[in-house]
Amino acid sequence: MSTSFAVTTPLDGSILLERPYATAAQTQAVLNAACAAQRGWRHTALSERKALIGKAVDWLVANKDRCADAITRQIGRPISQSPGELRGLEERARYMLDIAEQGLADIQPTAKAGFQRFMQREPLGTVLVLAPWNYPFLTAINTIVPALAAGNSVILKHSSQTPLVAELFQQAFDAAGLPAGVFQSLHLDHAATLRLVAAPQIDFVAFTGSVAGGHAVQQAASTRFIGVGLELGGKDPAYVREDADLASAIENLVDGAFFNSGQSCCGIERIYVHHSHYQAFVDGFVELTKAYRFGNPLDASTNLGPMVRDSAASFVRSQIADAMAAGARALIPVSHFAADAPGTAYLAPQVLVDVHHGMSVMRDESFGPVIGIMPVDSDAEAVALMNDSVYGLTASLWTQDSAAAIRLGQEIATGTVFMNRCDYLDPALAWTGVKDTGHGISLSVLGYQQLTRIKSFHLKG
Repeated sequence: MSTSFAVTTPLDGSILLERPYATAAQTQAVLNAACAAQRGWRHTALSERKALIGKAVDWLVANKDRCADAITRQIGRPISQSPGELRGLEERARYMLDIAEQGLADIQPTAKAGFQRFMQREPLGTVLVLAPWNYPFLTAINTIVPALAAGNSVILKHSSQTPLVAELFQQAFDAAGLPAGVFQSLHLDHAATLRLVAAPQIDFVAFTGSVAGGHAVQQAASTRFIGVGLELGGKDPAYVREDADLASAIENLVDGAFFNSGQSCCGIERIYVHHSHYQAFVDGFVELTKAYRFGNPLDASTNLGPMVRDSAASFVRSQIADAMAAGARALIPVSHFAADAPGTAYLAPQVLVDVHHGMSVMRDESFGPVIGIMPVDSDAEAVALMNDSVYGLTASLWTQDSAAAIRLGQEIATGTVFMNRCDYLDPALAWTGVKDTGHGISLSVLGYQQLTRIKSFHLKG
């Protein structure tokens, strides 16, 4: 059993850093400290909790260049784009703090003579956050801020690809002056992580990752009656209707498909276009894709970098090859992007047509810079294809008719319906999914519900 791990940077395949895994004794000490600290933290005034959390957010924003450099070196996102993650973190964190009073407010039923009745929200205890590498700050902050604001202690176990992010979070909360033990982080391997999930001191688990990982986390927690929030895979579709603003749809869907090298749970992975626009859409999509500057993510002019690791790129290459063997056409010549290098994490973007749902690239999560585009003849056909998936995180509709977007959205099995945008989380709205995308809610006022328990007070006068 390994006692340490190394992070390989996708920039050049070299070892970026090494870290020791926490021992069983260290993990137990963290659990004990979290439980002890939470007993005092829950009784700290909400205004004080918010102020301390806000200071941690201030620290992260002030150190955005360090944070951005950590993102780029660990996962390969272009340094020109990585600072934007800290803007998103600030937006979500500030919003969740702003609505904390509303999210944690007592619930008052209709008055009843002779009785005082109300329901209070109490913190659960210790919340375990299992965060992924693809948006390492954004995905973690969705739970960390409301969990702490609600009076819970938090233990963060980040992806072994992004340990620097866990360490930066720790520095931020330490600098903010949170009581010792209220926020802690651990580096753990998979087996130790699952043991931590099952530990009696853990009161809720928030996991973002793969479907297989979600099954493992849910099984590890199954011997105890605790909540588990799971944000898992996605194969998010877009539908370009006959009345769409074509230029806007092309511009935004290229970005939605290829930003972060397609490594987004809510990135666009399949597109259906009304036949009247199909060829013009495909032509415009290919033209804009070819304009990407693909290469070294430390170059400020680069706007598309490598995938996180060579094995991830190999999987997407195999999807593309299998689709082409089954009749698909690839519209981006491999030679167009000189940085494309089989056997490495550098995979150029690809656009496929003549695709169908018998192909893996239109059915299985790619999590990479490839998109399949199909023509459709009607709204009904588009909705049927959008629903033909085991996933259901977001769906994107491109139309000038909001009534149609609502009508179609009500028929699509998904957690979020977008009109004329994609690949974005509005912190005022619940972030949730259906089917193999998982269950639970983060963000919005509803995000506080799964991080608290209800206690009813029934007082007779």
